[in-house]
Amino acid sequence: MLAQDETDLLLFPPLRAGWSRRGQVARVWLSGRNARRVIFGAMNLRTGSRLLVPREKGRSGDFQAFAGEVRSAYRGWHVAMLLDEDSCHTAQASRGAVEGMTLLWLPKRSPKLNPLEALWGEGKGVISANKQYAGIEEQVARFLGVLRGLSNKEALRTSGVLSKGFWLRAALSKAFCGSA
Repeated sequence: MLAQDETDLLLFPPLRAGWSRRGQVARVWLSGRNARRVIFGAMNLRTGSRLLVPREKGRSGDFQAFAGEVRSAYRGWHVAMLLDEDSCHTAQASRGAVEGMTLLWLPKRSPKLNPLEALWGEGKGVISANKQYAGIEEQVARFLGVLRGLSNKEALRTSGVLSKGFWLRAALSKAFCGSA
């Protein structure tokens, strides 16, 4: 069973901290276009192994390419994929790309149910917040480096899969959900 999601990386950093003199407004300089990359990801909820694929956009064609990567990585296995109802997933062409996979749809507006959301937050907190990179490709490489640098067990723990309150705990094997 795979949890699937995607996240945007933006060249201009999210500002989570800053300072200015008391009584003065802090200036934030922005110029040019805000470069963007979309990271498609899937995590095996039993093993913690991750498949992370950067793309320039997050359209249905990009999801279809990612689905091809999933097929290649899990050749010979039946794949059950937990995903949200983003338009790139529900497009007719995308449905064809995941034919033969079991799709488990998350309720609308429920990102807390997707374990990858916590991984995205971890990576962005370390790499993106309050940091400006020379280019988007450098930021993508560092972001992927942080997430790929986690051991499988660290990824499961960070995403909340190993917690006692994980909402899919009963659906996964006892050996997988045993004491950490």
